[in-house]
Amino acid sequence: MTVYLNGQFLAVEHAQVSILDRGFIFGDGVYEVIPVYSRRAFRLTEHLQRLQHSCDGILLPNPHTENEWTAILNALIARHSDDDQYLYLHVTRGAAPRDHAFPVPAVAPTVLVMSKPLTPPTQALLNQGVACITAVDNRWLRCDIKAISLLPNVLLRQQAIAAGCVESILIRDDKFMTEGAASNIFVVKNNILIAPPKDNLMLPGITYDVLLEIAAAHGIEQQIRRVAKAEVFTADELLMTSSTREVLAITQLDGKPVANGKPGAMFAQLHALYQTFKRDIMRNPSPL
Repeated sequence: MTVYLNGQFLAVEHAQVSILDRGFIFGDGVYEVIPVYSRRAFRLTEHLQRLQHSCDGILLPNPHTENEWTAILNALIARHSDDDQYLYLHVTRGAAPRDHAFPVPAVAPTVLVMSKPLTPPTQALLNQGVACITAVDNRWLRCDIKAISLLPNVLLRQQAIAAGCVESILIRDDKFMTEGAASNIFVVKNNILIAPPKDNLMLPGITYDVLLEIAAAHGIEQQIRRVAKAEVFTADELLMTSSTREVLAITQLDGKPVANGKPGAMFAQLHALYQTFKRDIMRNPSPL
């Protein structure tokens, strides 16, 4: 695997970062994940805008312009054989003597980009759906920043894995649902697609946007609002989205079936529409 590190393309085993890097010491950095379809980074502008938002959120100057990022990413895509990939961008404040305060003068940021094959969910997952648990959303108040300090999300996700599930649905203040540990969550009730609002308590997912756009384009009623905890447990359907998982039905929650315990009609419709969108738009060689 070839990676991009601070201006160089290297074999992953030759890529090295200082032990004084603030990403290693403090988790002082941000990241982004970008899916690639047919060797084209999907919604690159939107992903880079989200990266800029994260950089701004931690007062970290963005090390590259959009054109520079585009050139780096396209060069890395070309160095890998898979037509479908996902790119991981990782930017830290750089290496400096350990001190909580920002280094003065500022040091060069550390920039890492990696690519891995992107594989869609298996047919078994699509047919059966997935099991989730609910968990207390005990993270900080700036979840809209895609920060590399993901230990709370790691522990919440591991809580689900330990229960034999794939994801934790996060409940804030024992009142409302925010998102998954590594995904966005939608509730379906009375044929209405309900999504939490984009605010500081959730990461604004690109696939979240795509699903809502698809739903609107096909006349599916939707509501963007706080989703009460009770609504999660009484949903007709629960859906999970992310760049790597696309759209999945959640068919079990806390050991109990969601509705009849099978993927529902809304999931079937949205999954089919998403696949059409992927074929016609994501893989379209013309500019988005």
